[in-house]
Amino acid sequence: MKQVAAERRRFGYRRVHVMLEHQGWQVNQKKLRSLYREEKLQVRKRGGRKRALAARRPMLVPERPNERWSLDFVSDAFTDGRRFRVLAIVDDFSRECLALVVVTCSPEQSAV
Repeated sequence: MKQVAAERRRFGYRRVHVMLEHQGWQVNQKKLRSLYREEKLQVRKRGGRKRALAARRPMLVPERPNERWSLDFVSDAFTDGRRFRVLAIVDDFSRECLALVVVTCSPEQSAV
């Protein structure tokens, strides 16, 4: 049992029981569970979220207009339920809004 649990870290006592049955061992599942707990075996947790390895460089501040633009989507709905989306394009240096592109959606598309 310990060997199977060591090979298969994500197996609990139920799947260890199935693996032992495939190997020809006849063990009561309740007995196996008590042995599993006595040996202090447990399903090991998966690794955490992977984070960036190197330190990030700070974003460069633009020094003149038209050096860097930002895009952003904004959405809302009319009182009759129709939805619309706006693409806003902004110059990061002057904070000027360069363009607003508006698209209305039909009710079939707004479900997305």
